[in-house]
Amino acid sequence: MQNLHTQERFTVQDLAAWGVNDVAYVKTVYKDDGTANYAIHAADGTQMATMNDRETAFAAVRQNDLEPVSVH
Repeated sequence: MQNLHTQERFTVQDLAAWGVNDVAYVKTVYKDDGTANYAIHAADGTQMATMNDRETAFAAVRQNDLEPVSVH
């Protein structure tokens, strides 16, 4: 009987590169005055932009042919 489950180990570099060409992460960030902005991050964690609202952040990601993913 074959073992169908194999365990792969991912390096930190593997995880950082995962989805780099496919997704961008949108994360709520707060300014000093407490108002929310929405930061767009590449899969490797690099912040690429900040938008005033979530819908604009998601639209910007899609305009660059990436799939937006929310980060809580």
